[in-house]
Amino acid sequence: MAVDGGTASTTSAPASGSEAKEASAPSGTAAVDTSVVATSSGGSVAAPASADLETRLARVLSVGHCIEESELRALLSHTSASGRRPLCYDGFEPSGRMHIAQGIQKAVNVNKLTSSGCDFVFWVADWFAALNDKLGGDLKKIRVVGEYFIEVWKASGMDMDHVRFMWASDSINAAPDEYWRRVMDVARLNSLARIKRCGPIMGRQENDNLSAAQVLYPCMQAADVFFLKADICQLGTDQLKVNMLAREYCDATRPKIAHKPVVLSHVMLPGLKAGQDKMSKSDPDSALWMEDTAADVNSKIKKAFCPEKEVKGNPCLAYVRHLVIPALGSLTILRKESNGGDVTYDNADVLEAAFAAGELHPGDLKPALSKAINALLQPVRDHFSSNPKAKALLKQVKSYKVTRSVARAPDAEAAGAASA
Repeated sequence: MAVDGGTASTTSAPASGSEAKEASAPSGTAAVDTSVVATSSGGSVAAPASADLETRLARVLSVGHCIEESELRALLSHTSASGRRPLCYDGFEPSGRMHIAQGIQKAVNVNKLTSSGCDFVFWVADWFAALNDKLGGDLKKIRVVGEYFIEVWKASGMDMDHVRFMWASDSINAAPDEYWRRVMDVARLNSLARIKRCGPIMGRQENDNLSAAQVLYPCMQAADVFFLKADICQLGTDQLKVNMLAREYCDATRPKIAHKPVVLSHVMLPGLKAGQDKMSKSDPDSALWMEDTAADVNSKIKKAFCPEKEVKGNPCLAYVRHLVIPALGSLTILRKESNGGDVTYDNADVLEAAFAAGELHPGDLKPALSKAINALLQPVRDHFSSNPKAKALLKQVKSYKVTRSVARAPDAEAAGAASA
């Protein structure tokens, strides 16, 4: 039977969503569906070729939580009238292999935004990775990982017509006076305590013994927004504190900046293990990597945390909601007739309700999820096996050890107090 927005009807062995979309995907790109608009319920509706303001707004809002929606509406309306495409940005530290949250989820969200009339800039934050001690601060290795990131994104099903990649180091060195004046102004107008509250953007906590470089980092990231002239900060929820710092800066600086950046935060995909709020590069078994083999994906999903009838904190259900249905339009579960027969879901709320009621078993969900994710990853695998440059980059990246901050020596005053 097929399930469509809560109604069911009997069908004859429907093809899986992954098969349907994969067949129509252009060669060398993942089967990411840009013809649907995800709704707040996790379902989808058809997107007209000439989308009106309300349709564009709904599609953009489906990316994640927005601050402020009224400002987003005004931005879309104004830019539509003027013919200017709003600029969205996200920044990434090149720090190791890319997982599906950075790859497939990002491709889904970028496609939603560019099909809504926006441009998108990827800020390849090489200097930021060095400041945060990634790869031991080795800028040559960081550059290699950044090149690898770009190769992944190009093969991930992302519509590249309105996408640009900008290296932080190259861009800042091209306009140092403009950039560093803004960084200094952000630093001047904020207390140390306010800057340290941004620790989570670097994977740190406010009370961690941050290096001086990690104090500079949030000031730079807030300045990036204005340096890039971004209208929309489209980063994860883990970056919210620094995006709010950028909005606060608009009121603090003189003259004030009238049009604050809109903050559009996508959810963080959980890791595969119980209690993991997000995938971790330091724990390879917690993540699905963009070049994982089909066998790797099948094995990891089979072992993934997915307790029967439990929706909250269930990574398998999160991947269906935020990856599979937005990218492929639906998920088909193949089952024996004695177990209810085949069923197709195009609405995450309906699927989760069936799972919570025990109508959908983890043993049936997991193989379908593995098949869908493998369909999305296959073009990336093909690219890294057939493209010499991509293959060489992946080999280098796999040889690098992922690092975090080195231990910091306590300051003299703290050391003295401790020994008193």
